[in-house]
Amino acid sequence: MNRRKEIAKTSVVGIVTNLVLVGIKTIVGLISGSISILSDALNNLTDAISSIVTIVGTTVAMKKPDKNHPYGYGKIEHLAALAIGVIIFGTGVSLIIDSVEKIIEPEVASFNLTMIFLIIIGILIKLWLGLFVQERGKKLRSGALVASGKDALFDVLVSFSTLVGAVITLLFGVTIDGWIGLIISVLILKTAIEIARDNLGQIIGARIDAELSGKIKKEIAKDAEILGVYDLVLHQYGPETIIGSVHIEVDDDMKAREIHELTRAISERVFRKYGVVLTVGIYASNTGGTKSVLMKQEVQRIVQEYKNIIEMHGFYVDTKKKVLSFDLVFKFEEKEAERVIAEITKRVNKKYPDYQIMIIPDNDYTD
Repeated sequence: MNRRKEIAKTSVVGIVTNLVLVGIKTIVGLISGSISILSDALNNLTDAISSIVTIVGTTVAMKKPDKNHPYGYGKIEHLAALAIGVIIFGTGVSLIIDSVEKIIEPEVASFNLTMIFLIIIGILIKLWLGLFVQERGKKLRSGALVASGKDALFDVLVSFSTLVGAVITLLFGVTIDGWIGLIISVLILKTAIEIARDNLGQIIGARIDAELSGKIKKEIAKDAEILGVYDLVLHQYGPETIIGSVHIEVDDDMKAREIHELTRAISERVFRKYGVVLTVGIYASNTGGTKSVLMKQEVQRIVQEYKNIIEMHGFYVDTKKKVLSFDLVFKFEEKEAERVIAEITKRVNKKYPDYQIMIIPDNDYTD
C-alpha cells in the first residue's frame, strides 16, 4: 500500500465533499439570512483547505532522508496538522466577531421546509465524512487526517445546532442565530487548540505510546539470556520513523560473539514487528558468589526509601577495582536528584567504605 497516495485519495474525498457542503450551506444561508448557517459553510471551506494542507504536508513528509535531514521529513506531517489547527482557530475568531454583531443587531432569518431538508442532508454527509476520514487517518497513522476527521465529526454537532436554530425560527419566528453562532465559534476554538496542543507535543517530543513501549519490552525479554530490559528510549520522526535504544542485562561471563548474536537478533526482530530501528546496549550482571547479591539487596533497601525513584538497574560490583555502580530512574517531579544521589552515595559508601560508588541518573522516558 502506498501510504502517501492513500492519504491523498482520502483528502481529495474530503475536499470534494466539503466543497459540495459549502455550496449547499452558502445558498441556504444567503437565502435565509442565517449567520449560523453561513458560519457553518465557512467552517466547511476551511475543512477543504485543511485537506489540501494534508496532501501537501504528506507529500513533503514522504521525501527520503538526506545528508542535512538524516532522520527524514516525517515531522512535517505534524506541522501540517498544526497548520490545520491554526486555520480552524482563525475561522473561530472570525465567526465570533460575526456572531457578536448578530447578537447586538439581530435579524430574523427566514426558513422553509426545503432549507431544513438540505441542512439535514448536510449533517448526514458530514457524519459519514468524519467517520471515514478519522478511520483512514488511524489506519494510515496520519495525524493530519485524524485531526480532519475529528473536526468533521465536531462539525456534525455544529450543523445540528444550526438545524435547531432554524427549526425554532421556522416554528416560533424567534431568532437565536447569533447565540448559536457564538457557541459554535467557541467550540471551533476549542477544537483548534486541542489539535495544536497534540501536534506541538509531537513536534517537541511527546512520550511514546505506553502500549507500543510495553510490547517492545516484552518482545526483547523473550530471550532466556536476558535478565532485564531497561532504558528504552524512542524518538519519533513522523508516523513511520521511530529510532531508539535500549539496555539489556545479561550475565557478565557471556562472550562477545554471544552478545553480538543476541543483540542483532533483538534489533532485527523489533524492526520486523514494529518498524523501530533499535540500538541495543548491555548491562553486565554479576555471576557467582553471594557477596554481590547481598550488596545489591542492601543498596536496593536504601534506594526504596526514596519515593521519587522509580527503579534501580544496571547494578554491578567490580571486586578487583573496588567499584560499585548502578543507575537510578527518577520521576520527572523530582527536583533535587543531585542532592538525592549525593545522599545515597554517602549512605552506600558508609556501608562499603572500600568501594568507589558510581551512580548515574536516568529519566523516565517510556512506560
